[in-house]
Amino acid sequence: MITDMKQLDGVHIAVLGGDIDGRSAPQIQETLLPLVSENCKILLDMSHVTYMSSAGLRILLLLYRQIADNAGRVVLVGLPEKIWDTMSITGFLDFFEAYSTLAEGMAALHIPAEAADK
Repeated sequence: MITDMKQLDGVHIAVLGGDIDGRSAPQIQETLLPLVSENCKILLDMSHVTYMSSAGLRILLLLYRQIADNAGRVVLVGLPEKIWDTMSITGFLDFFEAYSTLAEGMAALHIPAEAADK
């Protein structure tokens, strides 16, 4: 579920917490997808997520695709080790920029994507 939303320096920041599963995924989708616009920047703070099911992974992939179609960027920060491992093994981290801290994620969003890939 989303526990906090704010906008800072042109970046939509969503703090997610608890279990992201079939029950909470629709609410997350309803909240995040309207934020997608041309050249949008979205940061998902995942540091308080305790569990992520395949429904949660699907929401992240849907969000990524919508943002990519609009030339935007999405960054994940604070992934717990178990979720990092799951996303790494399944190839999801190939789609996302992931950073340890909010400061690192914000800094990455304020440099061009091409420079971040180097």
